[in-house]
Formats: sequence, C-alpha cells, structure tokens
Amino acid sequence: MNRTIKILVIPVLIGIISGAFIAFYPQPEKNPDLLTKTKLIQDGSPVLGDPSAPITILEWGDYQCTFCFRFHDTTLEIIDRDYIQKGTVNLVFKDFPLNGPDSILAAEASYCAQDQGKYWQYHDELYKNWAGEKTGWITRWSLNAFGTAVDLDLEKFNQCLDDHKYQDRVNLLHQFGKEIGIDATPSFLIFNDEKIIKIRGNQPLETFLRTIDEL
Repeated sequence: MNRTIKILVIPVLIGIISGAFIAFYPQPEKNPDLLTKTKLIQDGSPVLGDPSAPITILEWGDYQCTFCFRFHDTTLEIIDRDYIQKGTVNLVFKDFPLNGPDSILAAEASYCAQDQGKYWQYHDELYKNWAGEKTGWITRWSLNAFGTAVDLDLEKFNQCLDDHKYQDRVNLLHQFGKEIGIDATPSFLIFNDEKIIKIRGNQPLETFLRTIDEL
C-alpha cells in the first residue's frame, strides 16, 4: 500500500432493524451503538443527493482547514457530478472545528442558513471565500456578506448568531467525532450496509473513486 494513503476498512454487522448496523471501527468501549448509520448522520448537514443512495460519504470538516478547502474545490466537484447527481452516493457534512472559535462561528452560521433552507448554498459560499487558516477572514461582517450572496434574511440570520442557537450542536458534533476516532480534517467515513471505509486527509481523487467502486 502506498504509505501516503491511509485507508481503514471496517467490517460491519448488518443489524436486525433496517438501516442499523454496528461497525468495528475502533469500537467505542462504553457505547457500541455510536456507529449505527442513524447515529453517524444524526445532527449533520442536510443530505446532499438522494437520501436512499446505497453509499454515504460522511465528511468531517473545518471551514478554515486548507485540505478541506482543496477537497471541496477539486475532488468533491467530480464526485458530485459522477456519483451524487446520479443517485449512487449521497453526502453528509459534520463539523470538526479544529481551528478554534472562528471555525465554530462559521459552522453556527451554516446552520443558521439552514433555518432558511440555504445550508448547502451557504456552505459552498464559505469555501468559495476561503482565505486561509486563522487569518481572520471569518467575521460577523464576512458572514453577513456571504448571507447576502445567498439571499438570506439577514435580520433572522443575525438573531440566530446572536443567540448562538447552534453552538451546542457544533460542539457536540466535535465531541462525537473525537469519540469515534476522528482526529484530523478532512476525514471521511464512506459506507454502505456492509462495511465502512475511513479515509484520512484529502487523498487523491483515485482513492475516493476506488473506495466508492469497492462499496
């Protein structure tokens, strides 16, 4: 195996209840149910693509992360065109804000945009305007500018941010990620009803295509 590519293949036992499965990934000691399909996608983004697609990509990301930006700017476009739009794959994004308060604020803003049905438009706008890690580009002013670009009601958007309506949600997603072994961004859990494959980092497109083909 190429040592620059770190892929963990995780066998899965299909559960009795439809859609539920337990993975050996490494298994959480106190709660073996953390890796059910329902739990994995719970409280993440809206599903991008067909919710009934046979393969799900769960992306763990940080809006300031350099390699998250590169994945979004290159690899995801091809996956979206060739797999998501064709109904083979869907994608869920979960926040893993490694880069501090600004990343948490950007994540909160994405869910405030979701309140107005604009999660993915706002998510894309954040990456479209990416300007580095810890460079100060995420501010209330810039978040409002992104909101204007996707036609949000800024009064409702700012009230949501002022109330920190989704701060707990973002922090809990970060904690959940750590509990199941996520330790870097981007990280991906790609799964069907038989197994989960973990990809750590923005690996070459071929790695993702090979993984999808395997599943």
